[in-house]
Amino acid sequence: MATTTYSKFNKKTEALEVAEAFASRIRGKTIIVTGVNRGGIGFSTAQAFVSYHACVSYTSPILTDQASQSPSLLIITGRNPSKIQDSISALRAEFPAVNYRGLCVDLSNQQSVRNAATEVLNWADVPMINIVVNSAGIMGIQERTLSKDGIELHFATNHLGHWLLACLIMPKLIKAAESNPIGATRIVNVSSASPQVSGVRWSDINFDTKNKDLPKEEQPDYQWFAMCGCRDIEEASYVPLDGYNRSKVANVLFGIAANKRLFEKYGILTLSLHPGVIETELGRDMSPEDLEAFADLRKSIFKPKTLGAGASTSLVAALDPKLAHGVGKEKDGSENWGSYLDNCQISGNAHPLAVSSQEAEKLWDVSEQLVGQTFTW
Repeated sequence: MATTTYSKFNKKTEALEVAEAFASRIRGKTIIVTGVNRGGIGFSTAQAFVSYHACVSYTSPILTDQASQSPSLLIITGRNPSKIQDSISALRAEFPAVNYRGLCVDLSNQQSVRNAATEVLNWADVPMINIVVNSAGIMGIQERTLSKDGIELHFATNHLGHWLLACLIMPKLIKAAESNPIGATRIVNVSSASPQVSGVRWSDINFDTKNKDLPKEEQPDYQWFAMCGCRDIEEASYVPLDGYNRSKVANVLFGIAANKRLFEKYGILTLSLHPGVIETELGRDMSPEDLEAFADLRKSIFKPKTLGAGASTSLVAALDPKLAHGVGKEKDGSENWGSYLDNCQISGNAHPLAVSSQEAEKLWDVSEQLVGQTFTW
């Protein structure tokens, strides 16, 4: 069974500590981080990949050349070209030895994702991609909104765009896997706590049906929503937090289905995680009432993390070699096709429907239908 290497890592662990522990797994790699903008965990994640040598003593004999300790290329993505450049400029000012490249993509728009993937595939000087960290996300869109492709916006952005981008650039991940140890080539999906309380809304992905009229197993956890300030939602068809929840469950199921297709054949490992509660721009679309409810929850239950601690579990998922152990079919006939991490360790708190292989296969089929393309490698 998959495990983590450092039992001491926990909710207070900073991303720089993780990067230092797995320095050799970063050196010379090509890494993509989506959703990078100043003040978010995507930026903190990118920063950790290039700056971990800062927390190593300069007298250490292993630190003879900082440039050799860094990724060969860090690719950061976002919707806004100016924010991408701002992030690159900030990183370059502090760590000039690293190579950076921006990639503009609107994950809610399938054509934008296809254009970005074509750009990556056409980079002749980038023959392979070693690690992809899917950190971009939206939350709390107040009115039910469909993407340009007619898909509920949370699901289109948080799941489908990332899934499609990964599938389209898969040839370069496969190329990396040819020279990497099994499980070192990775896709990391930054999910949330949502998989602990939810499954996917299969019968009504676009939120047209009242909650009370959904199949029982697809209805929201009303008690949990009430705790979050969303009360009396039985008559509602769309609840912003529920739109977010369902898309983040899909992040986990994406990993399980991807591993069944890619791990034993190529050694590509996909993992998902809850980064914790961090003060970022993610909640910018939430209503004042929702923000007030979450502020109360932060005081009582969800203790906020620093940006660095919020990125730490992403670094564990991207780098820890022991997470590749025990993935697949066991000798006793059991199967383990994925892990969901929380506080830098494997979590056992996920809802059964959020870690089900059957649900994962259903999601893969639905995703292919929604993009009109079947992927085989």
